[in-house]
Amino acid sequence: MKFTAILPTVLTASAVVKSASGFAFPLRPQQTSGGKAAYASSTPSSSNNGSRSSAVSTTAILPEFSSLDEYMSYLSAASKLPKGFATGTASGKFISKEAPALGPLPIKGTVIHLTEGATDSWAACFTSNKFPGSPIKVGRSRLEGGGPIQAIVVNNKVSNVCSGGDGVADSEMVCEAVAKALNLEGGAKTVLPSSTGVIGWRLPAKELAEDVVPKAVENLQTESALNAARDIMTTDRYPKLRSKTLSNGARLVGVAKGAGMIEPNMATMLCYLMTDATIEKASLQKMLSGAVDNSFNSISVDGDESTSDTTVLVASNQVPTDDKDAIEAEFDEALLEVMTGLAGDLVRNGEGTGHVMRVKIDGYPGSDKDARFLGRWIVNSPLFKCAVSGNDPNTGRLAGAIGSFMGKFNGDANLSDVTLTLGGRAICAEEKFILEGDEVEKELSNHMKDAQLGEVDEYPQHQKYVEIGVDFGKYSGEGSATVLGSDLTAEYVSVNADYRS
Repeated sequence: MKFTAILPTVLTASAVVKSASGFAFPLRPQQTSGGKAAYASSTPSSSNNGSRSSAVSTTAILPEFSSLDEYMSYLSAASKLPKGFATGTASGKFISKEAPALGPLPIKGTVIHLTEGATDSWAACFTSNKFPGSPIKVGRSRLEGGGPIQAIVVNNKVSNVCSGGDGVADSEMVCEAVAKALNLEGGAKTVLPSSTGVIGWRLPAKELAEDVVPKAVENLQTESALNAARDIMTTDRYPKLRSKTLSNGARLVGVAKGAGMIEPNMATMLCYLMTDATIEKASLQKMLSGAVDNSFNSISVDGDESTSDTTVLVASNQVPTDDKDAIEAEFDEALLEVMTGLAGDLVRNGEGTGHVMRVKIDGYPGSDKDARFLGRWIVNSPLFKCAVSGNDPNTGRLAGAIGSFMGKFNGDANLSDVTLTLGGRAICAEEKFILEGDEVEKELSNHMKDAQLGEVDEYPQHQKYVEIGVDFGKYSGEGSATVLGSDLTAEYVSVNADYRS
């Protein structure tokens, strides 16, 4: 289906994608004690198109889009922030100490502010990479300390990983600037930092603290999360946002960025989930960790796990509930839907992605985690990725990838009853391929062509997949998983050959 605008006031592609600070709903904070802020909207209340209980949400499967404006209008309509949240963004310039010959480079900062005060209800998952960025170290310390947070600050362009100087001190300097600008009672320790971009460069903390952060705070607004989705991007081609409204009117809105170095382990690239539902901290962490396994831990673009992966879930607790158990169960389902949607969006928006593969593993002789490992092995196979890129149903490469994995990690498994499918058609069963005839070859190739995306498109045309099935049959076990991955194109190589400039 094609998208039809839902709200009378939406953002055009040029306003959303190209503007760094002139977002459609500029609100100016008037500081009060304890870091709370009163926001005076420059737009009439009717622009909200009703109460939050009637706020528009994204669908689990997005519609098809024929232009960037259609896609941005759809996201704008579904981007209403939950109660108690404000987002502001700004841009600046810096000169890298490591590569000064590149001259002044752009950098963007995003501030997410809990307007009603600090909250204890937050959870996070971070990268397992053994060279974590300094913001990861600060974030882990905040999480382990168990204290509340009242703001999140994100910068792109520089990841603050293994840099010269004191990366942790640089992150804390930016947090101090946010705390000062917002007059946070809890100070910098209630601010969570995130950085993404080039590894090894020093964070331009002074430029962020003295220029970008104050402007981002000045641009805080309580209407839409779309500015945050846009300005946390690096090599992403378009913003990614998902939302859901619960039966009691509470909102869940998530934004994410990531296009390369996507092979998560207990996190994703950068993802921020905001809700005004009233949910306890312990419940949030349990739900987040479970949803991460079934979403962000089940995707891969290039097999490289980032040093900066961060997923944060924050509740402002502004919408009360009379039935805690029922709302938590509903929220758990909504969280999985939002995160699964964002995970698919990340792969679809992968650097140079021309196809998204969806691998479904059934009856794996091992655990669900083992089944996910097999799924990621398949989508990370360079030979198979290239075949998919060329719409070439080279099924031998698929079988070879599976056999290689099983030989290395599960050599005693019986594969004599494994069935492989491509596009819903059985292509191998009982250790024999079923590929006779040109019509079969044409059908499989057409399935791949139908799922093809533009490698440089500025919006997702559709949500189709190259569908791959692996069923272990009568010798099966209990493991199952669904894993998403991208193909490998010349555009991916081009983007990563010229990343820093």
